[in-house]
Amino acid sequence: MTEPVPSDGIVVRNARLAVKNELKKKRLLNQPIARFDPKSGKVYMEHADGTKTLVGETVRKGGYGKQVD
Repeated sequence: MTEPVPSDGIVVRNARLAVKNELKKKRLLNQPIARFDPKSGKVYMEHADGTKTLVGETVRKGGYGKQVD
């Protein structure tokens, strides 16, 4: 017999809890955390000592389905 599929709300709640726990674990182990700045389109690694290292940028500007010149 198959198990019922959980509702979207339960899946979203569990996903957010998993991310929260993973970030907490990384902070406890002093591991860097990747962060994205949507305004500048840059990706940073945030280290335990508070320093930030630029690791990348977005290539495309604009929304999905729009042509980029």
